[in-house]
Amino acid sequence: TYFGPVLNYLRHGKLVINRDLAEEGVLEEAEFYNITSLIKLVKDRIRERDSKTSQVPVKHVYRVLQCQEEELTQMVSTMSDGWKFEQLVSIGSSYNYGNEDQAEFLCVVSKELHNTQYGTTSEPSEKAKILQERGSRM
Repeated sequence: TYFGPVLNYLRHGKLVINRDLAEEGVLEEAEFYNITSLIKLVKDRIRERDSKTSQVPVKHVYRVLQCQEEELTQMVSTMSDGWKFEQLVSIGSSYNYGNEDQAEFLCVVSKELHNTQYGTTSEPSEKAKILQERGSRM
């Protein structure tokens, strides 16, 4: 059954392997018949398959920060170190009758959580510490 993809490759120049067929079996046939171009192609496909299965899914950390309208621009413009703006939600009244009634917002930000060799990184960066401090004051 592993010879079928080898024969089709020799006929058409394209590698087509059924999902239920192991690439390693096709590689063994290609090596037996010493078809170097097919050997390289199958090895590349095996390498690609193995790299997909070994990738760790990306995790995200989300933070919700409360701020007033006047702080909003500064907060969004000073975000860095991988933090990304996700969503802005207006809270409170949408009617402002004076300077003392400023609109308030919830700002949702996210950051990709990168895995290290020994687990996940847990030490926040300087900018993250500043954002945490601002969020706790509000």
